[in-house]
Amino acid sequence: MMILRPIQQSDYQALVKIADESGHGFTSLPNNEELLQKKIDHSVSSFAKATQQPGDEGYLFVLEDSETGEVVGTSGIEAAVGLDDAFYHYHLSKVIHSSRTLDVYKAVDILTLCNDYTGATELCTLFLKDGYRKNNNGKLLSKARFMFINQHKERFADTVIAEMRGVSDDNGESPFWQWLEEHFFSMDFPTADYLTGIGQKVFIAELMPKYPIYVNLLSKDAQAVIGQVHDNTRPAIELLKSEGFTFNGYVDIFDAGPTVEAKVDNIATVRNAQTVKVEIGESQGDTTVLLANDKIADFRATVTQVSLSCDADSITISSELAKALHLEAGDSVSLAKL
Repeated sequence: MMILRPIQQSDYQALVKIADESGHGFTSLPNNEELLQKKIDHSVSSFAKATQQPGDEGYLFVLEDSETGEVVGTSGIEAAVGLDDAFYHYHLSKVIHSSRTLDVYKAVDILTLCNDYTGATELCTLFLKDGYRKNNNGKLLSKARFMFINQHKERFADTVIAEMRGVSDDNGESPFWQWLEEHFFSMDFPTADYLTGIGQKVFIAELMPKYPIYVNLLSKDAQAVIGQVHDNTRPAIELLKSEGFTFNGYVDIFDAGPTVEAKVDNIATVRNAQTVKVEIGESQGDTTVLLANDKIADFRATVTQVSLSCDADSITISSELAKALHLEAGDSVSLAKL
C-alpha cells in the first residue's frame, strides 16, 4: 500500500537520496545536506503550527511503501511565496511596432522581469523514483496536496501556482540560460540553479537585465524552449492541466520553463471532493478513489478501491486501511474519484 504523509526527521537519508536522483534543474530540492535538514525542520514546524492565514509555512510530504517502509517520492506546498525573498519570473507579452506612414505593423514578444506571483501558494518538489512511476503513484503524490489544501483553506492563498522544470540536457545545460550567461553572467546553469535553491538569490537582482528582453534577439535555441517543459516533467504538467491549471505567460528566469496557475476553487479535485463517514468492515469495491483524512500533522492519503453509490454518505474500508490512514469508525474522510 502506498501512503502519502508529512515528512519526519527519520526521513532525512531518504530525502538526500531523492535530491541526488532528481538531478539538475530541480531547484526546490538542491543536493545540500544542511539545507535538506532545514527543509525537514521547517516542514515539521509548519505542520505543527496553528495558523489562520498563509505565511512562510512549507509543507513537505513523502510517499511511503507501507510493505517495505521505503520512501519513494516527495511533493510539497509553499503556503505563500515571496514574502521574505523576492520571487522572480519573466512574463511573456507583446509590444507593437507600427507606422501608418510606412505601412508597417509588427507584434514582438518581450520578456519582462516581475514579482507578480508574490503571496501565491506554490506546488513544488514533486519527484517520484524511477521504478515507482506506475499505477496511480504520481496522481497520489500530486493530487493529495489538493485534498490537504481543500481541508485547510485558511492556510493557503486563493491562487495556486506550479513552476515546471524547463528544457535542459543531461549535463544540466539550459539553452535559455546559455544566452543569459553569455550576455549577463559568468556562471553556468547548474551553479545558478543551485544558488537559487539554497536561498542565495541576491545575484538575480544584481545581474539580471533590468529592461524587457526582445525575444527575437535571443538565440534560436533559447527562443525554442521558452514555455517548454523537460521531458521528465510532461506527465506532471498534463496532470495539472487536467486539474484546470493554465499557462498565462510566466516562465522561469533560468530555464524558461512554464509556470501554471489556478484558483483553489477551480481545481478539479477540490471541486469534486466529497466528505463521507468511515465504516470499518469487509471492503470490496470497483471505484478507484483518492482518500485523505482531515488531519494536519497526522495527514494521510492513499489511492484505493471502494464501493460508492451516488447518494452515499459513508464508505466501508478495511481495518488495515483505517489504521494506515489514522482513521476510526465514525471519522470523516475526504474522497475524490480518479
